[in-house]
Amino acid sequence: MSESSKPGAGDQVRAIEWREDSMSTQFANVVNVQGTREQVDLFFGTNRTWNLAATESVVVDLSNRVILTPLAAKRLHSVLGGVLAEYENRHGRLDLDA
Repeated sequence: MSESSKPGAGDQVRAIEWREDSMSTQFANVVNVQGTREQVDLFFGTNRTWNLAATESVVVDLSNRVILTPLAAKRLHSVLGGVLAEYENRHGRLDLDA
């Protein structure tokens, strides 16, 4: 394989222009994930149950569903893992069992 035919040999670094004029912001304190071979679905919502002792179920208002390709989900996993590792280095370990 010649040097010019190797993957990445002719790739250019391109700037990314982030446009935020039509972006909206949502709050979520609950997330769920499901996946198939073709896609990974992320569900975001807000827990509306204030007193867990007084109810038999937890009520979550779902607000958003984000559908990713498996490759985009893998990229998200990598980037999010790095951000969380940096957060824990600065602020301490996050305990999911608490």
